[in-house]
Amino acid sequence: MIILVRELSTRDIKLLKKLAPECADLMCSGSRAPYRSILPPISNHYSKNEEDFKWRISLLDEGELGYLVTLIKSGEESLGCVPPQYIRVFLELVEEQLGTEAAEELLGIYVAGNECPPGNIIYLK
Repeated sequence: MIILVRELSTRDIKLLKKLAPECADLMCSGSRAPYRSILPPISNHYSKNEEDFKWRISLLDEGELGYLVTLIKSGEESLGCVPPQYIRVFLELVEEQLGTEAAEELLGIYVAGNECPPGNIIYLK
């Protein structure tokens, strides 16, 4: 997989603001670096807990979710820094809307990218 450093596109920014309307700027408050992905800031800066994260990502329609999945598969959308419990919630939505195969592929990407801390094994239904 090729990992690309990218600037968020207009479409990406629109999705980020849909999921976190309170997002005032596109900078990580911790590192002061610009956001390069959508899911890490949603999970780490805007979601209060798993339920809140689930509510936020459930706002995505099937096309928007498919777009995020495509970005993840290409390496443009990072799953880095997304806690395992939030990945589980995301994968459940992917499985529900796009199928088990898509969710399993993303799980493989998450685990293969060493982005799943040891001891935090994620299982699909």
